[in-house]
Amino acid sequence: MELSEVMRSTHACRRYRPDPVPDDVFHRAIELARFAPQGGNRQGVRFVIVRDPAKKRRLGELYMIPWRESYEAVKAGLESIPSRSGVEKSVRLGFSDPLRAHEETNRFAERFGEHPAIVVVCVDPSLVHPTDIDLDRLSIVGGASVYPMAWSLCLALRDQGVATTFTTLLVAHEPEVKELLEIPDEYVTACHIVAGYPERPFPTRLRRLPVSELAFTDTFGVPLRV
Repeated sequence: MELSEVMRSTHACRRYRPDPVPDDVFHRAIELARFAPQGGNRQGVRFVIVRDPAKKRRLGELYMIPWRESYEAVKAGLESIPSRSGVEKSVRLGFSDPLRAHEETNRFAERFGEHPAIVVVCVDPSLVHPTDIDLDRLSIVGGASVYPMAWSLCLALRDQGVATTFTTLLVAHEPEVKELLEIPDEYVTACHIVAGYPERPFPTRLRRLPVSELAFTDTFGVPLRV
């Protein structure tokens, strides 16, 4: 596939066929994803591919706890929900038909533990360099050494006809997930990627903001134009 087609059609898949994703498909995808940029080339990311039915079922049970909170908030018309730290977590939806999309996502969540594979993305935090940690705001820079590789995995799977869903909700239950999968103490979980063959065709167009609203020249708000 052309790279542009891969990037334009890698969506959050909500419905999967039961067919398993073979080891060689995951191997090829990770073989490519490992070339993603990582701070200092410290290579602290690890993938745990979960296909055991009992373990997936437990992950599904844990996933439903934070999902229900988000789901009910959207149904109530809220745009964010508070956290124990006081930081507001956005639940606002940017879909053309938000309620329909939310119900489809709810269907996905209720079957989370039944999907073909759940990839748990881990990282050794001693190998990242969060330069924003002393700023008076939420620290996000450490993710630069994790998420490019995670997203490269999604693109490499899409190139082989495998659909994915990238989610961070389950990170809220990291202690239970680490115990279930025997993840070493020095690692933390960064996200979870559901992977499988899609029940429906891949999309031909994803809804995104235009470039003029995303990119600016020299001054924030001055659109990049062609």
